[in-house]
Amino acid sequence: MANINDYIQQLVGAAAGKVEIPAQVKDQVLNGLSSSILGSLTQTVTKPGGMEEVKNLLTGKINAASSPVTALAGNIFNANVLSKLNLGKLAPVLAALIPGIMSKLSGIIKDQDGDGDVDINDILLTLKGGNGAGILGAATSILGSILGGRK
Repeated sequence: MANINDYIQQLVGAAAGKVEIPAQVKDQVLNGLSSSILGSLTQTVTKPGGMEEVKNLLTGKINAASSPVTALAGNIFNANVLSKLNLGKLAPVLAALIPGIMSKLSGIIKDQDGDGDVDINDILLTLKGGNGAGILGAATSILGSILGGRK
């Protein structure tokens, strides 16, 4: 996987490909799904205890459907996309895609740095992707400054 952003976009495309989305709003819906999921991850890691919530989701320790990260992604998607589009019966179908997409993220983080456990370094390595381009720039910067001060 190049980075988690690319992976999320692939998952969104695959999930949304099963739903007939009107052409005039398709880009808004797909981008909204991706940005809602990334926004949920970003917002969660920056709050107290949030890193543990993301870790539990991405390592598969918690069911994605019951994760607060998934709930936040749904809330963001509803507020920023669905509430602005008149999609009628399609809106709940699209909102229901989020738990499925989030479940595909479950278990993507493994021991990346070879130290025998899944820790902050493994999460950051996964979120940054193989090329080192930080897709969660704000969260990574905040985490870096917070964690940098704890040495």
